[in-house]
Amino acid sequence: MSNDELIESGNMKIGWARDHMAVVAIIREQFEREKPLKGHRVGMALHVEAKTAVLVETLAAGGAEVAICGCNPLSTQDDVSQALDTRDNISCFAKYACTNDEYYEAIDMVLDFDPDITIDDGADLIFKMHTERKDMLATIIGGCEETTTGIHRLKAMERDGALKMPVVAVNDAMTKFMFDNRYGTGQSSWDGINRTTNLLVAGKNVVIAGYGWCGKGAAMRAVGLGANVIVTEIDPIRALEARMDGNEAMPMKEAAKIGDMFVTTTGNRDILTKEHFAVMKDGAVLANSGHFNVEINLEDLTAMAKSIKTVRNNIKEYDLGDRRINVIADGRLVNLAAGDGHPAEVMDMSFANQALCVRYISENKLVNGVHAVPNDIDMYVAKLKLESMNIEIDELSDEQSRYMAGWECGT
Repeated sequence: MSNDELIESGNMKIGWARDHMAVVAIIREQFEREKPLKGHRVGMALHVEAKTAVLVETLAAGGAEVAICGCNPLSTQDDVSQALDTRDNISCFAKYACTNDEYYEAIDMVLDFDPDITIDDGADLIFKMHTERKDMLATIIGGCEETTTGIHRLKAMERDGALKMPVVAVNDAMTKFMFDNRYGTGQSSWDGINRTTNLLVAGKNVVIAGYGWCGKGAAMRAVGLGANVIVTEIDPIRALEARMDGNEAMPMKEAAKIGDMFVTTTGNRDILTKEHFAVMKDGAVLANSGHFNVEINLEDLTAMAKSIKTVRNNIKEYDLGDRRINVIADGRLVNLAAGDGHPAEVMDMSFANQALCVRYISENKLVNGVHAVPNDIDMYVAKLKLESMNIEIDELSDEQSRYMAGWECGT
């Protein structure tokens, strides 16, 4: 595909996403009128695909200069990246299937742009600034973090006194994690798995590792596809919830023996290791929906394999001699490395939060540490989303408000 064809393809994808992101559209109109980000430089490391491009356009419409790179070597869509790079006040340094060195070179290119506000998905920009680019911390006024894994890293830095900038935990907004992590991950993970494998899910044992919001979404969609869902957990409350939701719950060492398909959603490392590979069925399919590719221990699997070959686009077969194990997208984020990511209507809320939190950072002097998304932003996004869906809800009467706020009324 020529460069012009790539740009045309990317513009089509961006246009489709833009048409299905009604909340971001309203915020973009506000930003175009008010230019709240004029004079600011925003550095971003996100999955560079169509919905992300709509966010980038919105920030630029608000007056910002924007530089962006990928946050995962296999999640960039080159046509979207090329199209985005043609926009005024936007520089895009992302490309698909970059090497590890190229990945971090792109991170440095964004930081060379000297941003005063960052947006991360996994905290790689922030981590780089705190290790190799410490000089930048003097001019950074704040950042936003998009995903659960990144928030875990940042809160660990905060606990250790290592976080030297304010960061808004966008992932923890209710209009983000309750919808993006559950409905977005649930649908897009299975979209990636199904389009890549073209295998029937109904009747199979599907093992979901982790029952947080992402795991709940992946399990819910697997049930809808007719699977028998088995959940593995370390949290007794979540394991109990999984069982009460109608799923089986057991340790991974037991689930590994009977699973046909495995989806990891924990954000932690070594969820599937040699002890599990050793007992898996012939033909087991492994996919990861956690941010980093550490949940499936591919070093263990490679060491056990007598041969490795690509058996279908984006699927590698590890032949252990008596059994074969199939891994999708090298254990990378399956919904983006093997699919198109979350639906636009879900990312509409997530990226509305991002845009509004960037504005919030620009208008407030925040202290160093991890900050919650202001409740009024969360509620505003929910309100706009309901309006875009033509949904009205009730309001409390004055008497109801007094009743809920008081203590005098008895039985």
